[in-house]
Amino acid sequence: MSNWAQLDKDNKVISVIVCDNNDPNGDVGYQWLLDNLGGTWVQTSYNGNIRYNYAGIGYNYDPDADAFIAPRPDCGHKELFLSTTNYQWQCQACDLVVRFKNETEV
Repeated sequence: MSNWAQLDKDNKVISVIVCDNNDPNGDVGYQWLLDNLGGTWVQTSYNGNIRYNYAGIGYNYDPDADAFIAPRPDCGHKELFLSTTNYQWQCQACDLVVRFKNETEV
């Protein structure tokens, strides 16, 4: 199965769907998405093999970094930063790491 994120005009994820890898076009469902649903689609990986993080609704896609980035959490510390190693939010003050699918680990 292939996973796809639909983006709005601001590169914000508005939906995530699963397509069949056995698409006759050999493009893991991309052409089907365009023909049947339209819009802008970017492939995502549930295990983070591509684009660093699995896309979730509300995430942003950064085309320069080719990464899906979770919304900025509100931990209340000025030490909060976006790691450019894994494109996850981290805070050294509270040991916060925001992982894919909006899961927060403290």
